[in-house]
Amino acid sequence: MIEDPAKPVITSSVLKVSAKSNPNSVAGALAAVLRERPSVELQAVGAGAINQAVKAIAIARSYLAGQMDLSCVPSFIDVQIDGNERTGISLRIERRLEGEAQR
Repeated sequence: MIEDPAKPVITSSVLKVSAKSNPNSVAGALAAVLRERPSVELQAVGAGAINQAVKAIAIARSYLAGQMDLSCVPSFIDVQIDGNERTGISLRIERRLEGEAQR
């Protein structure tokens, strides 16, 4: 089965985002996971994928307005793609309930 690169792939609480991912779809998946779990990780390799991931976070904030706000912790990751090691970005998104004091 060939996966559609435009749809986010959900494995536990990791969403893999490509440059072809639809930010609205990723945002919907992100919001759904955050309604059930305290955090989720977005993984992206390449400038286009990182751009789509950041747009999805902004869109997800609007989907979750009034319920919770989000915080984002970026870090570098090494991933295997077609047998080659590539450096990517991991964006750990954590929910912060409305009214919760900022750290």
